[in-house]
Amino acid sequence: MELRDLEAFGEPGAMVYLADCVELMRLMPPGSVDAIFADPPYRLSGGGVTVRAGRLVPVDKGGWDRPLGPRGNHEFNLRWLREARRILKPGGSLWVSGTHHIIFSLGFALQTLGFRIINDIVWQKPDPPPNALRTAFTHAHETLIWASKGRGHTFNHELLDGPAPASRISSVWRMPPPPSRERLHGYHPTQKPLRLVRRALLASTREGELVFDPFTGSGTTAVAAKELGRFFVGAELEREYAELAGRRIRAAGRGTAVQPARGSGNPAG
Repeated sequence: MELRDLEAFGEPGAMVYLADCVELMRLMPPGSVDAIFADPPYRLSGGGVTVRAGRLVPVDKGGWDRPLGPRGNHEFNLRWLREARRILKPGGSLWVSGTHHIIFSLGFALQTLGFRIINDIVWQKPDPPPNALRTAFTHAHETLIWASKGRGHTFNHELLDGPAPASRISSVWRMPPPPSRERLHGYHPTQKPLRLVRRALLASTREGELVFDPFTGSGTTAVAAKELGRFFVGAELEREYAELAGRRIRAAGRGTAVQPARGSGNPAG
């Protein structure tokens, strides 16, 4: 199989391929990607419940999110991360998100494969789902791990931090879920807010670099990359979501150049 044999959605410079991410990465040259943003399956669809519109509903996002057992979940993470490391340039950044269901496996896999962990970021949600069952603390955050392939990673702190210590962004990011305007082209159950992904890419990539997303979903990484003047390639197994990502890519515009922070402003916000 070659890249041209795969069905693609989007436009030149921002393309999503209907493919398994490992199979797609095996078609890509070593050291060809500047950064990776990954939102892999959290394995939440195992019979649990959540609150939606004031009612208890099953957590069932689809077969792609069903647990494989501790060993199976970890082998899955090792499999795609091994290929991700191969296609990443030396010094390139990898961002991966998760909850407690998979984040410890991801962290261990990253260390096992020789990645260097730079930060673990807490995405704090100001309005989390109600704690209806009251069997644990309210789940009000997700974790992002920022790692690199060796040293020499990019960190554009001047685009994120003001000169005053109080204006510098910490490893706790308080952000709401995606607003309705980010869901105009369709629905994805695990869609990330554009603001979150945009901040990660703004921090760790430069204009004209190539960003890869192994689990493209609704295409948030693609939209953020396009708006920031980065190139994008992604993989998505579900046709419904690949088509959704293609629609969002075509509707997105190239944003204006981001200027360095001054004072206490936060252009990344």
